[in-house]
Parts: sequence; C-alpha cells; structure tokens
Amino acid sequence: MGNPTGSAGGESFQFTVRSPQRSEAGGPLVFATARRARAVGLAALRAAQSALVIDCAALGPTDSAGLAVLLDWLAEARQTGRHLRFENLPEDLLRLARISAVDGLLQQGV
Repeated sequence: MGNPTGSAGGESFQFTVRSPQRSEAGGPLVFATARRARAVGLAALRAAQSALVIDCAALGPTDSAGLAVLLDWLAEARQTGRHLRFENLPEDLLRLARISAVDGLLQQGV
C-alpha cells in the first residue's frame, strides 16, 4: 500500500502493508490525517485473516483525533473477531492515552 493517507503541514501519514498480518504506520496522526488514516487502517484490518500487528515506531505527532483512530481500529477488530496489536507506540502517544485512561488498551490490543 504505502500511499499517503492525508497530510499535515506538508507531512503525510503513511500506512504500509508488509504482509496480511503486519503493517507499519508513520508520520503525523492528527486531525488533518485522521479520516484517511482511519479508512486505510480499517481496510488493512479487514484484509487480515485473523490477526494484524501494526508497528507504530515511525509515528510522528499524534493528537486526540489520532488516538481516536487507533481506538477505532481496536473496536473494529473486536467487532469482527480479529486480533489487533500495536508495537512500538511512541511515548507521547502513550502519555495522551494515559490522560484518557486507555493506555492499557492500546498496549494490550484485542
């Protein structure tokens, strides 16, 4: 895949499918990129046979809209009986998740 899924300040959110079970997310995951990021992530999750791991090491700035995208991906996984796990969540994203008391959910997955 690897297509830009939105841009913020000249930077684009990137979602790269490495295999049906593994993807990478990178760049800003903010209000300006959230709508397309959500759609691309949901498509990858639906294409996964039963489980998907998303490596988030390359994520840039993330705001509450970006956090909502990750939570929406988890909700979709749960509703469709798939497993989803995030790896290498950036510390700034985890701090934001702690404020909303959802950091455990992000780190555990479904």
